[in-house]
Amino acid sequence: MGGPRAKGLPVTALPRRSGARPARLSPVDDGRDFFQRLRVRLRTVPSRTLEAPGLRLKEAAVLAPLFWRDGEPWAYLTRRPLTLRTHPGQISFPGGGRDPEDLTPLHTALRETHEELGIPPEVVDVLGMLGAMPTITSYWVTPFVGVVPAGTPLTPHAGEIAEVLQAPLWRLRREKRTIYQAERDVLVWDDGGQVVWGATHRMLLQLLEHVEAVATKESRASASRGG
Repeated sequence: MGGPRAKGLPVTALPRRSGARPARLSPVDDGRDFFQRLRVRLRTVPSRTLEAPGLRLKEAAVLAPLFWRDGEPWAYLTRRPLTLRTHPGQISFPGGGRDPEDLTPLHTALRETHEELGIPPEVVDVLGMLGAMPTITSYWVTPFVGVVPAGTPLTPHAGEIAEVLQAPLWRLRREKRTIYQAERDVLVWDDGGQVVWGATHRMLLQLLEHVEAVATKESRASASRGG
């Protein structure tokens, strides 16, 4: 999925409240200890795969690109343009269908992340994977989790990305919203302005289970004060 990239596409983050103290675990904290604990957790406590017996599904993969800022973990997500045929306007992780040249689903996730956000595969530190799951568009999606250096330049693909979002993982809220005339479980942030549901919501729930398991009480309290 090549094509033009637009460096001017918006990148949205949760604004810090005026006067709020930055969330720091220690003067030298850069997230390495946290992400190492997360790596061990992902590889020793695997997420549950959501089975889809009897269905013929196409292979796909996504990457949850994480980074560390102000003493807490964040994730890049993308908002799809309203002009796309499938899932217009929805929030998702970078990813897509497996191409014949992709040796593994991980190759798919890294290739798609490079094409969509301009993040080179060689800068991604892959921590592990989440549970594979089916989607309503007949894909079997394998989600991977990786860390990218904070401040990595992004060059979003103009045809596939309307907006790049930055989500503070420790401060996502669980809510219920009516979407397409049905009440759905969602995750929100940015005062409720950013809403994730569907397959990406299920992936984020799995990721949050791991993130919360390896977070210390001190780190969560510090992030809460900062946000």
